[in-house]
Amino acid sequence: MSSRKRCLLWDWTNTDGPGHQGVPWAMDTVKFDGPISSVSNWNTWTPPELKGRVPFRPMVRLEGQLSGDDWNRIQTTDQPIVHFFNEPERAGIPPQHAADIWNNQMLPLRQNQGKRLVSPSCASDQTGQDWIYAWMELVSANPPDYLGLHYYGTDGYAMIAYLKSMNQRYPNTPIIVSEFASTSRNYMDVLGFTVQVVDWMDSMDWIFEYALFGCMRTVADDFVSPVAQLMNPDGSFTDLMWKYMSDQPMHF
Repeated sequence: MSSRKRCLLWDWTNTDGPGHQGVPWAMDTVKFDGPISSVSNWNTWTPPELKGRVPFRPMVRLEGQLSGDDWNRIQTTDQPIVHFFNEPERAGIPPQHAADIWNNQMLPLRQNQGKRLVSPSCASDQTGQDWIYAWMELVSANPPDYLGLHYYGTDGYAMIAYLKSMNQRYPNTPIIVSEFASTSRNYMDVLGFTVQVVDWMDSMDWIFEYALFGCMRTVADDFVSPVAQLMNPDGSFTDLMWKYMSDQPMHF
């Protein structure tokens, strides 16, 4: 039996809404009695097709979610964990500005409502590392409950080494790998990478949760590997998705 650490990254386009036709029925085929223990869609609103089956992870993705309906949903959510910023280093948000927002808007969620807060999730390149190092120093008096990290690549050993280095740097902050995937265009390489890192993360007490990118009908961009998709264009699940939600250890 795998540990229950897996988050399902359920793309917002899977949900019916203005201007597009989703595939909300696909959520009914997700196995929630196995290792999948939460769902995220990079937004503040919960996909209605989730039907309360596992916790939802609302996200203040960028500054646009800090006001209006999005912020009202964050302030009134009954969900226990809130994510703060998604790759802010690529959105031009300076660490100091993000630290000010953290102190003024995010911390009251923990102080007044008992929410557990995830740091901004940065890419694993040098720019992302430099950003999160600076931000963690700025908020050291009130650090996050979890350190959010992203990783994309083709070498499972390199991902493991990166996560180990971040744990060594912040040993008192459990890690949430809020996005990861192989970027290889060869499915067997994708599967080998995924099996290796998932089995390893399941065995690490200091990794709280991880999320394999991503459950969507179309490839997000040219960087993401088409053979690493969790959903087919018709809304059905790929072999990788069935393995990801299986209650058996991942395997070739």
